[in-house]
Amino acid sequence: MSCIRVEKVEHPNQILSYVKLEWKNLLIITISGIIYNVGMTAGPFFEGQLAQRLFDIFNGSKTVADMVSLAAVYLLVILAVQLCRAVKRFFVRRFANDTSRNMRHMLYNSLVNMTPEELQNEGLGSVMTKAVSDVDACVEGIRKFITEVFDTGVVMIAYLALLFGYDWKLALLACITTPIAYLIASLLKKTIAHASSSYKESAGKLNSATMDRVSNAITYRLGGVEKNRDEVYEGNLSDYEKKAVSANIWESSMAPIYNVIVMVGTVFILYFGSRNVLGIGWSSWNIAAFTAFLSCFTKLAVKSSHAAKLFNSVQKAQVSWGRIMPLLKEYQDSDTASKINLDELGNLEFKDVTVKWPNGTEVLNHVSFTAHPGDVIGITGPIACGKSALGKLLIGETNYEGSIRICGHELNTLNGYEKSRLISYLGHEPQLMSDSIRENICLGEHIDPIPYLSQVCLSDEIAEMPQGADTPAGASGVQLSGGQQARTALARTLAHAGKLLVLDDPFSAVDSHTEDQIMEHIREISQDHIILLISHRLRHFPNFPTVLFLDDEAVQVSTHEQLMKTNPDYQDLYSRQTEGGDLDAAH
Repeated sequence: MSCIRVEKVEHPNQILSYVKLEWKNLLIITISGIIYNVGMTAGPFFEGQLAQRLFDIFNGSKTVADMVSLAAVYLLVILAVQLCRAVKRFFVRRFANDTSRNMRHMLYNSLVNMTPEELQNEGLGSVMTKAVSDVDACVEGIRKFITEVFDTGVVMIAYLALLFGYDWKLALLACITTPIAYLIASLLKKTIAHASSSYKESAGKLNSATMDRVSNAITYRLGGVEKNRDEVYEGNLSDYEKKAVSANIWESSMAPIYNVIVMVGTVFILYFGSRNVLGIGWSSWNIAAFTAFLSCFTKLAVKSSHAAKLFNSVQKAQVSWGRIMPLLKEYQDSDTASKINLDELGNLEFKDVTVKWPNGTEVLNHVSFTAHPGDVIGITGPIACGKSALGKLLIGETNYEGSIRICGHELNTLNGYEKSRLISYLGHEPQLMSDSIRENICLGEHIDPIPYLSQVCLSDEIAEMPQGADTPAGASGVQLSGGQQARTALARTLAHAGKLLVLDDPFSAVDSHTEDQIMEHIREISQDHIILLISHRLRHFPNFPTVLFLDDEAVQVSTHEQLMKTNPDYQDLYSRQTEGGDLDAAH
């Protein structure tokens, strides 16, 4: 897999930082843009000369050969100008693509490091809208601004210089309507911003409603509230349609009005320009001057209306930037993100730890134990006793009080990068990408997935598939069986194992024989790791140095032998599984 080049953004919440990264592209855009747009004045000039040359041919003072030679020069000039235009357009698009990539990368970095509470408060639909629509609108606004600086700003200055050269009084009179168009655009800024903001908010609500409707379709159907949820969705869709139309009307319908206002100046040109040709006006013109002036003003009028429309596009971009800016945070490069030795091997120490859900509800009280390198710690208990919460607190998904030290460092002092390098977590619900089995394990790194597939007893089954490890897993792993999904997720965890592995119910979808084989491989790698094995299947718990039994917010830390003697609930769980052979009895 090839690596995508991503620049480090110095200040990700400042839009100028993204522009500075592309200074090379901007330099080429500037040079080619100036040449192209100044060269655009050649059009009106040569159009006037060609009209005059045609008039002279009718008068007999010029020949057709003179017309052909002038047209050839005009063609060469236009070719050179258009070549510069092509260069400018190419690098403007390259600038936009690079900026979009850098901005998306920074936004992605922020999103994946947000806490579950922050994501929940932000809203999935809103996050989707900001990550896609708002970034697109923001980058498009920057692209249009840079484009119009040259295609409108520079060329308008060039056209104005040409007009003033022919007749400065008529130029002032004809251009008097242009500021009116700009004034109207300025007055509409708040209206357009409000319409655009409402449209974005409605898009976020519609995205959230869509995700909710799809994700919970079966639940709503079984609960008999499907019609009600459909009505809610239709309401969101209707609101989105109305606000989308409103936003587009305010942006698009004004362009013709701008054109009409600016083109009023042609009336002055036709009257006063004809007087100049007749020799009774402010200047003395021939046919070439009149044609060039009228052509130049017409092109200037079109560019003026573009500039007014640009104000609206930039206003939309400002709305989008205001929405994504709070999410753009400083990015820490993986080479410099950690101030600790991530390769060190140390103990895991819990001291008087109380575990809480995000809403503040206590799950477990006063948990204390120490795990040493090479230890496999068994964690079990009845349903909803807090087993998963104990594992999730290590990756920051639950809150805690007390002290948790890993490799000598307090857990809550580690940043996200350090936690991801030190701790590997496998949840009890496999989360697979709609990519190949290989990519689900490798995650873009250049590693061989086969050894890890062997460790989870999946290599033979993968080898029998049509494409082997390159077989698509399907959306959320739908192409694989439940057991294959679980083992693929476990193989991924082992392939990226940190010093601490938290495995939540890794054997729920495998038989006893397969469980024994996988457990043997886990023991082999445990010499360099600490493993917390959360499970309702107690087959291997007698071999663990420490067992945590959780029940009613209390945690008993002991050995299997002691628990069998002192804890009737644990004894009952273990006996029912080993004597009755029902490994799922305690689930």
